[in-house]
Amino acid sequence: MSQLTFATSPAGLPSRDQVMSLSGLAFMQAMLAGDLPCAPIAQSMGFRLHSVEDGMVTFRGAPDFDHMNPVGAIHGGWYGTMLDSAMGCAVMTKVPQGSVYTTLEYKVNLVRAIPSGTLVDCIATTDHAGRSTGVATGQIRGVETDKLYATGSTTCIIMTP
Repeated sequence: MSQLTFATSPAGLPSRDQVMSLSGLAFMQAMLAGDLPCAPIAQSMGFRLHSVEDGMVTFRGAPDFDHMNPVGAIHGGWYGTMLDSAMGCAVMTKVPQGSVYTTLEYKVNLVRAIPSGTLVDCIATTDHAGRSTGVATGQIRGVETDKLYATGSTTCIIMTP
C-alpha cells in the first residue's frame, strides 16, 4: 500500500488527527451537522451536502451564470465536480476509522442540459467498498421535476497509512 501523507491543513479544514479519528460515516455525519467544515469547492460550485446515510449521500445545488461555458450552457465540469464529490463521499461513508479515500477515476454521462438556477440533487450510492477499493454510482436529478440530467460512476482507492 502506498504511503499516505498529509500536507499541513489549511486553516478551517479538518486536521489529519480529526480525519483519522473518525470512521468515514462519522466524518460525513459531522460535516452534515456542521461540526466539521465541508470542502471549500462546494461553496464556489454552488452545492452543499444535503444528506448522509451509510453507503449513500446527497448533494443539493443550483448552477448559475458563474458555471456557464462560453455558449451559455452549464459547463460539464460542474456536473463532473458534483458527481465526483457525491460519489466519493458515498464511498467515504464505508471507510473504516483510520483510513481515507481518493478518486482513482470517474466517468460522467450528461443526459440533458441543466437550466441555470435549477435546483438539483446528486444522489450517490456505494456499490462496493473493500479493503483497498470502493465503487459508487450517482445521478443528478431535478428536485422539483425528478428529471435525470447526468449519471456517473467512480472507482476510489481506500488508503490506511
